[in-house]
Parts: sequence; structure tokens; C-alpha cells
Amino acid sequence: MSSTILDQIVAHKRQEVADRKNLVPTALLERSLYFTSQPVSLRKYVQRPDLNGIIAEYKRKSPSKGMLNAYAPVERTTIGYMQAGASALSVLTDTAFFGGKSEDLTTARKFNFCPILRKDFVVEEYQILEAKSIGADAILLIAAILTKEEVERLAQFAHSLQLEVLLEVHNREELERTLTPHVDLVGVNNRNLHDFSVSIDISKELASFIPDEFVKISESGLSEASSIMELRQYGYEGFLMGETFMKQTRPEKACAAFIDELKKLRQGQPV
Repeated sequence: MSSTILDQIVAHKRQEVADRKNLVPTALLERSLYFTSQPVSLRKYVQRPDLNGIIAEYKRKSPSKGMLNAYAPVERTTIGYMQAGASALSVLTDTAFFGGKSEDLTTARKFNFCPILRKDFVVEEYQILEAKSIGADAILLIAAILTKEEVERLAQFAHSLQLEVLLEVHNREELERTLTPHVDLVGVNNRNLHDFSVSIDISKELASFIPDEFVKISESGLSEASSIMELRQYGYEGFLMGETFMKQTRPEKACAAFIDELKKLRQGQPV
């Protein structure tokens, strides 16, 4: 069987984590000033009625689209996202495939009080300690690369550090195989991580299979305010958006314009 991009990312990630563990021991991570700070609830912010559920993402590039934005500064972009009315931030920290780094999240943390999701390919506990040490409030667990037992173990470990957990699924099999009470939010990725095709119909199809105790998040392929309104009818409260904003010269301004349009739609005004 030929290797997919996801297989390549995970193989690279396992080696990368092994290398980092040798360079930065756990004891050093635990000395971070963020290790004793109280995380902000992603779940609660996504559900805030005064916001719009947008989780605005900072990422420089992607394996499917290449370089999106090499020059937008983390500080200006993330502050702008929050001033625009985003509910939370997502920061890509994978270097090899997404051009991110841990320092991006720490920079965002310095200037923002909102919840920050560390977006990466988590395969073991060390990365969760790392997430806590760089100032993250929540981590992503991707069903496509983990067993149910791994999801449960990693989610419980995250909760022991007071971090929330967003479980990402792409189909019903992944959802039913990995869903556990130990996660806080369930994200449906509209992008197939194996071939990178995109369709928001995936979120619609899976909505009824996600129990109500989990906050529903729709991820990827969201570019129209009308799509957000439509997905709300299916019970989605959070909407993770990156490329729509990052492919613009000023991502924070694109985010502000999008949220303004969304507000008008929600209020029944012409856009």
C-alpha cells in the first residue's frame, strides 16, 4: 500500500518527538511559567452567546495548498483575530509540513487571554506536556492516527493537566471507534486527511451521530458565512477556519469582514 501524506506526517512526527525528548526533558517542560497557570475553557468560549463560535487559525502553509502566508506576524494576526470577535485561536505548531513552531503559540499566548488550541499531530504524552508548557489551553487528538485506547489515555492525561480535548473525526467509523467521555469537543474535519478533498456535507452527515454532551465543531473548507448558518442548524457551535483567512495578505482583516457578515446574517440583515 502506498504511503499517504498523513502516514508521512505521523512517521516524521514520531521521530521528531523522540529527538525532542532527548533535547528537552520533561522536567524542563514542567518548569515553564505556563505549567502552573489555569487554562481557559475552549468549550465555554465556543458556546458564548456574545461571540460567533469562530476558532481562527494561524498557519503558514499546508501539505495540500503549499505556502499560504509566509509573512503575517503572529502577534498582529492573533490580536486582530480576537479583536474581530473570534471565540478562540488555533495555532499550528508542526514545522515540517505546516511551517509552524511552538514559539508561534507562546507568542499568541503572550498577547491574548482567549483559549488557544495547539494544532498538531499528537501521538504521545510528551507532546501534551509540551502543549501545557507553551501556553495551550486545549489539544487536538486525531482519530485517523490513534486507537480508541490511545485517545482515552491521551485525553485523560490532558485532563490531568487541566487541558481540554478536541477529538477530530472524518467519518462515522472514526467517530464510533474513538469517541470517549474523556474528550470535551468533537470536531468533524471536512477535509479528508488521506486525499485532502473537502466537503461540508461530511459535517452534516455526522452531526446526528455526535451525542449532545459534546460540543460540535466543524473544521476545514469553511469560506462562506452562509455555510456557518447552515451548520448551526445541525447543532454545530464552533467553526475552525484557517485557510480562508490566512491566504489573504491581512488574515485578521479577512476574519473581521467574515465575522461582520456572519453577524448581519444572524441578525437577519442584508450583507
